[in-house]
Amino acid sequence: MTTSSKTEVLINSGHRPLREVNREIRAASEAGHIVTVSETLSRHNLGVGLSGPGLVKLDGNVGYYCGGLNNGGQVLITGNSGWATGEGMAAGLITVDGSAGMSAGAAMRGGVLHIRGNAGPRCGIAQKSGDIVVEGDIGYLTGFMSHGGRIICLGNSIGSVGDSLWQGTVWVAGEIEKLGIDAEVITPSEEDVADVDSSLERLGIEPAVRNWKQIVAGKKLWYFEARDAKKWLMI
Repeated sequence: MTTSSKTEVLINSGHRPLREVNREIRAASEAGHIVTVSETLSRHNLGVGLSGPGLVKLDGNVGYYCGGLNNGGQVLITGNSGWATGEGMAAGLITVDGSAGMSAGAAMRGGVLHIRGNAGPRCGIAQKSGDIVVEGDIGYLTGFMSHGGRIICLGNSIGSVGDSLWQGTVWVAGEIEKLGIDAEVITPSEEDVADVDSSLERLGIEPAVRNWKQIVAGKKLWYFEARDAKKWLMI
């Protein structure tokens, strides 16, 4: 680890032991530094468990679970990310300049995950709270069994979106290819649209008139009845 000034810390990942790399990232972040991690080499579990006020820039592609268990850290991934980016995040901001793989934002409990490209299948699976913003398209089964929070897609939804939703919502500005089981589209209120647009502006996304569709639970799966068992078997 080298420090080029009081506020900038350079950390090389390469093939060094991951525990050592993450220990240095957390220490620099907690001290409020701007941290740049080079030679990310698509490694898994980089930048997990952050809680400090510093900005962590991961320069390149990253593997699975990047930014997982984030609790207030600010993470910028300059390339693409693998599975489960921001998994279990409680607070903070993770930005992916490229696209994200399967299960981005899985089991999120808070914070914001901003994906500037596309998101793979099962984005926001089991999400509890927080916002996932995808500027591109979202893959199949996005929002599967989401219990809370919002998934906001500026592109198109591919595959069964909102399957088995509970109290989470999925917003789609583009086309919806297919709804998941027990998902339905409603016309959002003006207040909710204004709140979504405000959230996008805070992320630096230009305001625009968008044809928002809000996907919510149809609530048929909320209460099990033996005569409706076929619906459960379809999940």
